[in-house]
Amino acid sequence: MVYENVLKVIGNTPIIRLNRVTQGGLAQFFVKLEFMNPGGSIKDRIGWWMIEDAEKKGMLQPGGTIVEGTSGNTGVGLALAAAIKGYKCIFVLPDKMSTEKIRNLRAFGAKVVVTPTAVEPDDPRSYYQVSRRLARETPNAFYINQYDNLSNREAHYKMTGPEILTQMPDIDVFVAGIGTGGTICGVGKYIKENKPSCQVVAVDPVGSIVYEYFKTGKLRNAPKTYKIEGIGEDFIPKNYDFSVIDDMVQVEDMESFLMTRDLLTKEGLYSGISSGSAVVGAMKWIREQHPQWNDKNVLIVLPDSGSRYLSKAFNDDWMREAGFLGKPSLGTVADLLHMTTNTRHPIIIANQSEKISAVIERMKEKDISQLPVSDSEGWIKGVVTEGAILAALYEGKIKSGDPIEPLVDPSIEFVTPEDPVEKVSRLVTAGKTPLVTDPQKQGEFLAIITKIDLLTYLGTRP
Repeated sequence: MVYENVLKVIGNTPIIRLNRVTQGGLAQFFVKLEFMNPGGSIKDRIGWWMIEDAEKKGMLQPGGTIVEGTSGNTGVGLALAAAIKGYKCIFVLPDKMSTEKIRNLRAFGAKVVVTPTAVEPDDPRSYYQVSRRLARETPNAFYINQYDNLSNREAHYKMTGPEILTQMPDIDVFVAGIGTGGTICGVGKYIKENKPSCQVVAVDPVGSIVYEYFKTGKLRNAPKTYKIEGIGEDFIPKNYDFSVIDDMVQVEDMESFLMTRDLLTKEGLYSGISSGSAVVGAMKWIREQHPQWNDKNVLIVLPDSGSRYLSKAFNDDWMREAGFLGKPSLGTVADLLHMTTNTRHPIIIANQSEKISAVIERMKEKDISQLPVSDSEGWIKGVVTEGAILAALYEGKIKSGDPIEPLVDPSIEFVTPEDPVEKVSRLVTAGKTPLVTDPQKQGEFLAIITKIDLLTYLGTRP
């Protein structure tokens, strides 16, 4: 069969049985392979659906620009449809997302803006707020807003739900991660209307606020950072409909990442981190709630492909640094900061609009060779070094009265006090500058780690 375009082959993804990772006499576990969509994730389903919905409502005009805050996969789904329909795209991602996701989006020709993860949703630096601002500032732009755009949920209600019941009419439990709420609530609504005996179970990472709110109806604890991507939230989107969810289960980072690897090595399923989370959550829920359900059929959604996590889940060095493959041996960033306190300069940050002459004077006054540089909203954009300034002045590329912005090196990466020193060492070796932030204080900037800091720490360890 020949299809008109790539959008016509979205959906109808296969369902297969899990055999090796779920041994132990529990239920019969099956997975729906959403990474077999053309864009590699379940978000292909909502990308074209939300765009066509916006077109029908007159919100998106020909030649317009689509703006969206995304963890990566929705951006690809939107980019597929945008390529067919002739729209431009601007995507905003939190900085914890894998480099593969960022590169995938840029491969479509999209503009990608990276923002800090450890900030509140209403912080102007958050990827929610930056998306809204860019949509306002960009001519002929439309902010998709997958979190509050109910056509997200509608796509799964009208497409994914019927597809699942057609493929597996004897389904007893449906399990999916909860992020925007589109999948679990859209499919959940259809299932509850057509097979109310089926249990709908959502999976939420520890650190997200959704589980607590579902269980208590209150938001008592602030969200915490976690490494799982694509699911969990720090606010309650409008797509949530808890009336169609029977229960919710929490999963930890480590068990999710390890299961992601097991799905590949034991089942041949090259899926992403939220897929590992969903399988862990399903097994945990059955084990805790219904251990005798060995004759029940549990269907789990595997949202995306493992190809987007090569630098994380499938990278032994990254897994080891995260503490998932053995304990780090060189201590933590907090240890490094404590040992090098006496050699460390006070935190000084330049603004990208400052003149080069002012930055030189500050470096001279404080006897420092590099400075973090922020934008007008306080978000750290990179660092500027005395070497870069010297070279640019010598070559006549800049003048002392010019702003420092063109000389900012964006090769930075944020680390936390809990991260292992191995991670810092890898970053420095790769030519990047580690910037320490405190996730418990909304990403407050703590320090810049230099080569001499790392050498001092490693050279004085017992």
